[in-house]
Amino acid sequence: MIQKAASSVEVGSSIRDLSFDGAWVMGVPGDAIKGCGGMRVQDLGVVDEPVLLFGGPYSNLQATQAVLEQARHRGAKPVCTGDVVAYCARPAETVAAIRAAGCPVVAGNCEVQLAEGADDCGCGFQEGSVCDLLSVGWYGFAQSRVGADARAWMAELPDVVVFAQSGARYAVIHGGVSDVARFVWSTSPMSVFRSEWMALEAQIGPVDHIVAGHSGIPFQQDVGKGRWINAGVIGMPPHDGLQQTAFMVLEEGRAKLHRLNYDMDGAVADMEAAGLTHGYHIALRSGYWPSEDVLPPDLRLSFASG
Repeated sequence: MIQKAASSVEVGSSIRDLSFDGAWVMGVPGDAIKGCGGMRVQDLGVVDEPVLLFGGPYSNLQATQAVLEQARHRGAKPVCTGDVVAYCARPAETVAAIRAAGCPVVAGNCEVQLAEGADDCGCGFQEGSVCDLLSVGWYGFAQSRVGADARAWMAELPDVVVFAQSGARYAVIHGGVSDVARFVWSTSPMSVFRSEWMALEAQIGPVDHIVAGHSGIPFQQDVGKGRWINAGVIGMPPHDGLQQTAFMVLEEGRAKLHRLNYDMDGAVADMEAAGLTHGYHIALRSGYWPSEDVLPPDLRLSFASG
């Protein structure tokens, strides 16, 4: 497993504290190091046990507790593609649960924005779209609930988590490399996958497979160089009419999709008590997002949302 060599490496060092000597060398498992192009990289080394891949806890504490229990039950290492905080009502508690579990997390756009004290979520929604307008409410709520310690944790999260399993090197990102909030869909042009792959390898060296999140709908796509694996999100259903959310388990080089049952009623009750009743609370029950305007036309269900 190759990694950019740090001129001074100490286990537990701050990601921001390390510099590079310009040589490609074997990575040191467990070290958090900074890539040559400015990307912060955490190397987990060789992971022999199953890896439970998930994204978008979205402040849904009940779903977060359920997926972490799945990891414990399966003897799997949980790895999160980011956006720990978003639509639902328990942002601080969700961050605390992820941190207590020692779960590696890639910085999502929500973490980046909250760490910087930005005024919006940076989700990449088209300005004036329904998703953009709805984000004002949930992001403002999150801003008011996430404390300084959690923001400091977010500021230190890696941009990429790498690990090896069954002889293959995996890189975990959030949305894209060119843009942390880039939406990459199953129907995106192959040129999108290839350009993002090249951009990543230019920074961290060759990878066999890429794991991503952000878009909210799980899929696997063979892109020639390897598989692009979107692990889905656990905090919101994947817009398919089912209440269960989604995660993947990677074992012996094979990624399998699983649906997550959790205390949905409790999550909805939390949102209603917090006044987060602009549509996403309904989505938890209906299985359909409050708007499809973020989706490409070929993935819209038209009948499902306004």
